[in-house]
Amino acid sequence: MEYVDDALGRGALRAEEGALLDRFERLTAGVLDRYRPPGARLPNNLVFAQLYDAHLDAPADERRRATMAALMAAEVESRGPLRQTRAQNAQLAEVFQRVGAACEEDGLLLHAELAFERAADIYLLLNQHVKRDRCLFAKERCRHRATEPGWDRAVAAVSSVLCGYGYQPYRLLLWVLAQPIVFCVVIALVAHQPVGESVYMAFANYLNPLGSGDTVALPSVARVLLGIESYTGYVSLSVFFALLVRRWFRT
Repeated sequence: MEYVDDALGRGALRAEEGALLDRFERLTAGVLDRYRPPGARLPNNLVFAQLYDAHLDAPADERRRATMAALMAAEVESRGPLRQTRAQNAQLAEVFQRVGAACEEDGLLLHAELAFERAADIYLLLNQHVKRDRCLFAKERCRHRATEPGWDRAVAAVSSVLCGYGYQPYRLLLWVLAQPIVFCVVIALVAHQPVGESVYMAFANYLNPLGSGDTVALPSVARVLLGIESYTGYVSLSVFFALLVRRWFRT
């Protein structure tokens, strides 16, 4: 924890968090090597329940340390030799999710990504796909925020806005509905034709590309716009239905 505080004090957390996470995982592996689980426990109890409760009740100046301790404890408990019951796995997933949210709030984005990934893995075992998607969305959000400015960050930003990194496909439906409206306005301005005719042409072309005979009277700019609209519509609808089918048939 002192390494995290030092990086925060120097304003170098973003640059050094990858190394800090590697150190965290090495320390966790060392704890796992020395971990001797209790001989007996109740089927709905967690070994480190006190640490998880301390993380929730820690004062502001101790919260980050308590969060890191809870994350390490949850890692050790989930990866230790004791097999978890379904109730214990559900509790551990909730712990990882809470710890991930706390790490994200503190700016520890890679640690938060790890916690959300662990929670998603457990929810997959429990066949709770809605909660898993929620954790995977949070994981991708943290990864996006931790990415340096550039092409990858720009692509992640577009994915976030359009479809929630693929986990919120109904966002894409808004874009699908907005596209023909935008194109009909632009085509009406470029082609200098009645609005009603432009609306019909844009919506018809979006679902079924118009032939050259239907657009021969239009200016070349309008024909280019209709071609762009048909391709963007095809791609948008294909991606939307692919994400929707994945969501429907997985749950």
